[in-house]
Amino acid sequence: MGVNLSDIVEPKVLELEELRGKKVAVDTYNIAYQFMSAIRQPDGFPLCDKQGRTTSHLSGFLYRTANLVEAGIEPIFVFDGKPHSLKAATLEERKQRRDKAEEEWKKAVERGDMKTAFTKAQQTSRMTPEVRESAKELIGYMGFPMVMAPSDGEQEAAFMCRRNDVWAAASQDFDSLLFGTPVLVRNLTLTGRRKIPGKDIYREIKTECIDSSEFLSSLGITREQLVDMCMLIGTDFNQGIKGIGPKKALKLIKDNGDLESVMTKIGERIPDYEQIRDIFLNYEGSTEYDTKYKPVNRQAVVDMLVSYDFDAGRVNSALDRIEKARKEAEAKKRQRSLDSWF
Repeated sequence: MGVNLSDIVEPKVLELEELRGKKVAVDTYNIAYQFMSAIRQPDGFPLCDKQGRTTSHLSGFLYRTANLVEAGIEPIFVFDGKPHSLKAATLEERKQRRDKAEEEWKKAVERGDMKTAFTKAQQTSRMTPEVRESAKELIGYMGFPMVMAPSDGEQEAAFMCRRNDVWAAASQDFDSLLFGTPVLVRNLTLTGRRKIPGKDIYREIKTECIDSSEFLSSLGITREQLVDMCMLIGTDFNQGIKGIGPKKALKLIKDNGDLESVMTKIGERIPDYEQIRDIFLNYEGSTEYDTKYKPVNRQAVVDMLVSYDFDAGRVNSALDRIEKARKEAEAKKRQRSLDSWF
């Protein structure tokens, strides 16, 4: 989930068309959780095939990715590697929240409260080995580039963006800014009218873009100070200090300069803060990746998804959209290349 900076961030709202021709490194686990959370039955149960295998994520990766390609966006899917040891407490906390939500979901279904059931079910999504491997298989058959991160996917996506191999990193988490991505795109695959969890209120979700340099300039701090500030709030690698939110943390860092000075002033200590700072600021990621697309292996996609009880006709229609959009994009690139000679 990462650190929540929504109170101090003013993103620019975009239409997908504004990202035409741009490569975007996608935090794959992040959007897989989105798909598994949002694509569910009315009682909260995820879409499954006759064997009981979850298919919500496969539906998202096929149909919603087709929307991106039609908009001219070139997604590169970055998968998480081994989590850092300092993230263990956060992962355990998330597991406990999922377990609790699952119990509440079951009770809501038993009493026929479908609204509560759906809301609680959305909090239970798990990245199982089957979900992970089936996502890799499908993405590979569709010809999209895949990158295996040494650790966090958003950490590697930010690294790729700093290297100018992609235009932006796509994630819901603001941590990408701490990891140093020059541009962060949020809500890339999660647009439209969405219900606010726990409330009978809906809001329009639109794609957002945050320019890191503009964001830091608006706050009047450096990236190093942003990292220090977020350690006060709490990150995936530390709990933070009780009672300190984004606005208070920002003031403390601006008034005192750095985390060490703040800790001295308020009489608090953050364990392992130097190591956490290093995770965010000094990551040298893997360069063993290729951002080039491969042709769609249509038969492999159809065979795989039909085995998960997808309709072959709908699958082929989605693949038609992807292949048509890719051909049009290639034609435009060739035309621009020819125009450059005149």
